[in-house]
Amino acid sequence: MATATRTKVKPIGKVIHFYDKIGVAIVELSKAVKVGDAVTFQRGDQEFSQVIDSMEVEHKSVEKAKKGEVIGMKVSESAKEGTVMVAG
Repeated sequence: MATATRTKVKPIGKVIHFYDKIGVAIVELSKAVKVGDAVTFQRGDQEFSQVIDSMEVEHKSVEKAKKGEVIGMKVSESAKEGTVMVAG
């Protein structure tokens, strides 16, 4: 009998603040990311996916960010504090 294996997805970041009026999430990274990466935001039963079109570190536009950095990025849906960002 075959059993389904569930792959545990590791977070690559966590939303620490969300600017509702401008649709920008502030994400603390636990893994490096770059513009063009596909990411999924998960919180409870809700999730949405998007591609990183642009991001900023310290109010400066960057193409990539390292583990431990805090980025600001425009998101297509609400990403409240505590929302987890995963690859894909």
